[in-house]
Amino acid sequence: MRHVIALDVGGTGMKAALVGADGALLHEARRRTGRERGADAVIESILDFAAELRAYGEQKYGQRAEAAGVAVPGIVDTERGIALFAANLGWENVPLRDLLHERLGIPVALGHDVRTGGLAEGRIGAGQGADRFLFLPLGTGIAGAIGIDGVIEPGAHGSAGEIGHIVVRPGGTPCGCRQRGCLERYASASAVTEAWAEASGDPDADAADCAKAVESGDPRAVAVWQHAIDALADGLVTAVTLLDPRTLIIGGGLAEAGETLFTPLRAAVEERITFQSLPAIVPAALGDTAGRLGAGLLAWDLLEAEAEAEAEAGADGPDAHVPTQSTEVTA
Repeated sequence: MRHVIALDVGGTGMKAALVGADGALLHEARRRTGRERGADAVIESILDFAAELRAYGEQKYGQRAEAAGVAVPGIVDTERGIALFAANLGWENVPLRDLLHERLGIPVALGHDVRTGGLAEGRIGAGQGADRFLFLPLGTGIAGAIGIDGVIEPGAHGSAGEIGHIVVRPGGTPCGCRQRGCLERYASASAVTEAWAEASGDPDADAADCAKAVESGDPRAVAVWQHAIDALADGLVTAVTLLDPRTLIIGGGLAEAGETLFTPLRAAVEERITFQSLPAIVPAALGDTAGRLGAGLLAWDLLEAEAEAEAEAGADGPDAHVPTQSTEVTA
């Protein structure tokens, strides 16, 4: 059976799958990254895990994987296949695509984790059928993926979609990016956790606890929650003004609150809209499978791009230039 390797690398763990040509998850597995042992150990863990997946596919289906797609956090140069920086993994300038290609012997596509998840949500998840969408996971931070006609726009320098660093409260809370008042300091799951722990007096309370307290009518929780909703709505209206998406897809830990989040958020965005067209605001559909499914899509896209390049080269004659393995659909 034809299949590709899909690997979603997170700060503490890796989620992987063998993905069929129809997008089905044929086999799923998880491993820890081992980041406490340092960047080199993380890289070796990724290479070993990918090799295990290749071996499993060969044994199970009698043929090796045709390609691999890998999604990683941090700053990623998808065109050159380099993981430039990830604070939570401790690495810098890792030529991850080449390392995986050497270990596996197959073409490899490297993508940014949020944009890769957005690719899956846009094509086969909540954004399916939308020609323009914006995917925002509200987790430890807030990032975004801009979808245009089934592909993700990476930007000129690979950093498009960093909506979490739109300043929504000028002069406000300091952010790790060295600005003050960034959206993710008010509307991420970690920001709500911090605010609710302080307001409730419980240092162990988190964003999920805040959502439950909102549902029970706790006025302290309602105030914390509304503060986050207002900041998020301000950031989303800025994004709508710039991008004019047809659909806003909200995922991540905060979205698990369901309509406790979405009902007031839709109202807050609609209240702020003037001349802009109001997009649909919907929950993400794929959950934590989005990264793996997106990585699988990257791998299949890479194979399709290479096949098209070879066909074009054949049509142009034997002396035509054929793009090398570095040709890649980016996300």
